Amino acid sequence: MTGGAGTPRTGGAGTPRTGGSDASPAQGAAQSPSGDAVAHPALDRFIHAIEVAAAWFLAVVTALTFVSVILRYFFTWQIPDTYDIGRLLLATLIFWGMAGTGYRGEHITVDLVWAALGRRWQRALDVFASALTLFAMTAFAIMMGSKVLDTRAENVLTFDLRQPVWIYYALAWLGLVAAVLLLAIRLYRLLLHPRALEVGARASVPTE
Repeated sequence: MTGGAGTPRTGGAGTPRTGGSDASPAQGAAQSPSGDAVAHPALDRFIHAIEVAAAWFLAVVTALTFVSVILRYFFTWQIPDTYDIGRLLLATLIFWGMAGTGYRGEHITVDLVWAALGRRWQRALDVFASALTLFAMTAFAIMMGSKVLDTRAENVLTFDLRQPVWIYYALAWLGLVAAVLLLAIRLYRLLLHPRALEVGARASVPTE
């Protein structure tokens, strides 16, 4: 017999379907269960670029500190303006790092109240926290911009090389502007596309 319970069926209800509601993995990653697109590749690349910039600032500060220690210890010589440049770049690193951290929600938080709430209230609390953080960061960026202008007007210079300090302040201020932009994107996605935060996190990290 060629039929029966043990015979593989090529038609009917057991027939593999190549169309219909089945979706490819790429489509599943780019769509929410309701079918709305949640991934924005260009936006995610912009977010990734900001995070890469913060990583480069960290690399520069680390290399500058390491080389300075080696030169001072073995050759009793130091790079001019090492202290000034190091502390200014460290502030720049912190501000640029705040951009990615604020968007990912990876800063230090206390989730005692959040964990006790239901899913709907958790999302409401996330939206409130993001909006409050966005307001505070915007005020911080405005005040930092004013500080940049004041420092330029006062012609503050570094000790050894007499470099204008306002340039480093402006670089740090750009990190705050990036933080404001990413927090605005986070708030937008929390309100309209909550899954985009998870999908965007995966899409912003290049994979082989």
